[in-house]
Amino acid sequence: MRTEQPKTIRLSEYKVPAYLVDTVDLRFELFDDGARVHSTLSVRLNPESSEVSAPLALDGDSLKLEKVALNGKELAAGDYEETGKQLVIAKVPDQFELTVVTWLEPQNNTRLEGLYRSSGMFCTQCEAEGFRCITYFPDRPDVMARYRTRIEADKSACPVLLSNGNDVDQGDLENGRHFVTWEDPFPKPSYLFALVAGDLVEKQDTFTTCSGRDIDLRIFVEPRNATKCEHAMDSLKRAMRWDEEVYGREYDLDIFMIVAVDDFNMGAMENKGLNIFNSSCVLASQETATDLAFQRIESIVAHEYFHNWSGNRVTCRDWFQLSLKEGFTVFRDSTFSADVGSPTVKRIENVTLLRTAQFAEDAGPMAHPIRPASYMEITNFYTLTIYEKGAEVVRMIHTLLGPELFRKGSDLYFERHDGQAVTTDDFVKAMEDASGRDLTQFRLWYEQAGTPVLKVSDEYDAEQGVYRLTIQQSIPDTPGQTDKKPQHIPFALGLLGAVVKPCRLFLKAVRMLRARQPSACLS
Repeated sequence: MRTEQPKTIRLSEYKVPAYLVDTVDLRFELFDDGARVHSTLSVRLNPESSEVSAPLALDGDSLKLEKVALNGKELAAGDYEETGKQLVIAKVPDQFELTVVTWLEPQNNTRLEGLYRSSGMFCTQCEAEGFRCITYFPDRPDVMARYRTRIEADKSACPVLLSNGNDVDQGDLENGRHFVTWEDPFPKPSYLFALVAGDLVEKQDTFTTCSGRDIDLRIFVEPRNATKCEHAMDSLKRAMRWDEEVYGREYDLDIFMIVAVDDFNMGAMENKGLNIFNSSCVLASQETATDLAFQRIESIVAHEYFHNWSGNRVTCRDWFQLSLKEGFTVFRDSTFSADVGSPTVKRIENVTLLRTAQFAEDAGPMAHPIRPASYMEITNFYTLTIYEKGAEVVRMIHTLLGPELFRKGSDLYFERHDGQAVTTDDFVKAMEDASGRDLTQFRLWYEQAGTPVLKVSDEYDAEQGVYRLTIQQSIPDTPGQTDKKPQHIPFALGLLGAVVKPCRLFLKAVRMLRARQPSACLS
């Protein structure tokens, strides 16, 4: 039971990490009574940090430390401090190799963060801060490293051993055990690490990318669900093709894997190259599933796949930027669903969810901006505001810029920040630079909570042939925020009548709204 007082973490107090990790070499020894994790980190002083000669402080939680070695030399107990939440080494060189061995009890992990075991299967969940429950590590998204992972287990109990990246080695060991080694060539934050080990069956397919590369597609499920994978596989291939055609994003590894198991505690997780789902989010059969269930599966599979670029290759600098990956990716999966289905129906679904649920969140005591200024527990901010409102803010940028300039902006964003951990400001800046549009006022959407309220009135002067539209914007007070500034809202206007003739449009409150004015209108 946790007894410590929660600490408020503030965006304004963000500091770059004192140390960076270039590579992570992991070896998991999985047993019935626990797991031993050998972690070797290649660490260097961050040149952007002002904390010269800072102690090395690694995050940890519920770990039994067995060994610490610096550059191959095992440290004595007096050379480091272990507090239960951190492993601190007071003096380290500017560049070094650190080896840490920890012992876990996945079978007793009821928090289901980090590595846990359920129904005989090992599984991980590391977003947002679960990797620290596996080994001591600077567990923050702006520390990105390349991972190599070797998994060892009993071959009869765990015939399938999976992790991120491409499988580069495998073989048998003594006493009926075996191993598989996975290597991910792309740097990623620790929250995207994944491991699955258990008795699973696989369904295979292939996808040929736009450049002619053949990608091995695999879906792993429990044996009783072997006949329920077809729709998920088809959905995955549609999403891969759509992302190439609409965003120019080609898949980057040789293999893409989905694991769908009943005991995964989250709905779905976009771990690099190894997406993990609860079975209900992926599996369906024609005999029992409804059309709505098939649509939901297609959307979820697409969402997690789209994260490969909008979240994995370019990730968030800190957890205040959660909507950077989630809002953008919800917009992408929503557009995909509209393109492969009915745009009208999909838009009605989106707006209904906003009006019935997200508007209520914006009007309640838990109202918060899509980029919060502070938090005590990041898991409290996986909200409709971060996801759905965040997606609508991206949609407004798309509306303001138009499809061509938005695509130009997204191309610049991915090119400029590939392999980096960035902020919502970096995303908006890419859109500004690609389009030449000033989005300074638009950034208020990321800072202010609440749903803007518009009061609209109009009048028509028949003698002068002038139609006047007046729009007033106000934003209700929310906890911690009052006297809010007007926000930039795209506003489309058209006048209908019996005869086509040119008209003049006069728009008041132009600081608050940007109208898309036609060159002619109907009156």
